[in-house]
Amino acid sequence: MEMIAFWIAAGGMGLAILALFVLALIRARAEIASASEYDLKVYRDQLAEIDRDLARGTLPADEADRQRTEVSRRLLEADRARTAGDTTASTRGIAIATTLILALIGSSYLLYTRLGAPGYPDLPLAARLAMSDELRANRPPQAEMEAQATTTRPTPAQPDADFAQLMDQLRAAVAERPDDQRGLELLAANEARLGNLPAARAAQEQLIRLKGDQATAADHAALAELMIMAAGGLVSAEAEAELTQALTLDATNGTARYYYGLMAAQVGRFDRTFGLWEPLLRDSPPDAPWIAPIRAQIADVAARAGISYTLPPDPTLSGPDADALTAAGEMSEQDRQAMVEGMVAQLGTRLATEGGSVEEWARLISSLAVLNRMDEAQEIYAEALEKFNGSPSQQSFLREAALNAGLDLDLAP
Repeated sequence: MEMIAFWIAAGGMGLAILALFVLALIRARAEIASASEYDLKVYRDQLAEIDRDLARGTLPADEADRQRTEVSRRLLEADRARTAGDTTASTRGIAIATTLILALIGSSYLLYTRLGAPGYPDLPLAARLAMSDELRANRPPQAEMEAQATTTRPTPAQPDADFAQLMDQLRAAVAERPDDQRGLELLAANEARLGNLPAARAAQEQLIRLKGDQATAADHAALAELMIMAAGGLVSAEAEAELTQALTLDATNGTARYYYGLMAAQVGRFDRTFGLWEPLLRDSPPDAPWIAPIRAQIADVAARAGISYTLPPDPTLSGPDADALTAAGEMSEQDRQAMVEGMVAQLGTRLATEGGSVEEWARLISSLAVLNRMDEAQEIYAEALEKFNGSPSQQSFLREAALNAGLDLDLAP
């Protein structure tokens, strides 16, 4: 019934538009006819005036014959022009109206088939909320998500021999003393650093079981993050439960707020995502680990939620000052290139010695690519991935920057 009503409405609008074209055509023909009739009337009045002047004796007979012949000729021409004009205008008007109507119908149908959803029913708010609830309720369990993610999860890093030996000793120590909380903390952190995400998750779960009611919001948020990383970025019901517990203990926990917003986006509740991410972005320090992924996604989230939003400037990205820009405009191409390379070199040196935000690493990668120093950009990308190892959101931001720069992501460790 909904589709029938839609096509009836569409057909009605099409007929209304057709009626407007026909009405415009009729008016145009009427105006053309009025102009032609006026010319004919003028020439008939001139013939009558010639006869009156001849009768009064004010116009010689030979001159009257000459004027009557000329006006009659003009009258015949005007009548022929009126007939031809009516036919031409009618034909042209019909052709134009037909072309416009067909173009309108064709383009509307093409646009609807490309951008619309033929046969798809209306989705009122209640239906969309119900779909979100159903999607949320039918998520695969954590174990199934982890099994599916094994094909896409990066291969765990191979540590050097000394670190590998230390990890073997740590694993053995935790196996002998499974109630050693400090050992479990170290094991979870280092397994995550190596990319052994299921092992890191298991260690963090054991740590929380030991702590019991003493487990903090940070403990639960860390477990949720490990579960999400192990599941390839998806938020399972089990991970959501840990996020909920973290927010119950500390509603300001940034990690839990970020991932709960991510979960809401995955089930189609972009309004909730925006409600969590926008204040988190606004109130967090610039170097918070969730800032980069939020900045990369929040504009799209706002658009999907139907919210008008402008992403604020990134306070961590500082460009050249006005004097430097003015000087660059006055330089030769070679000098300008040298200045840019100098700025890139300064950024690279600072990141290597002092470190920096993920946005600055991404900017260095992009700048090197613009300078066509692709090998260096590839090396910096690999170094940045290692720098932010254990933070999947920031690594995802780096991969996006590398992809936009044209790097080969397969060459990264």
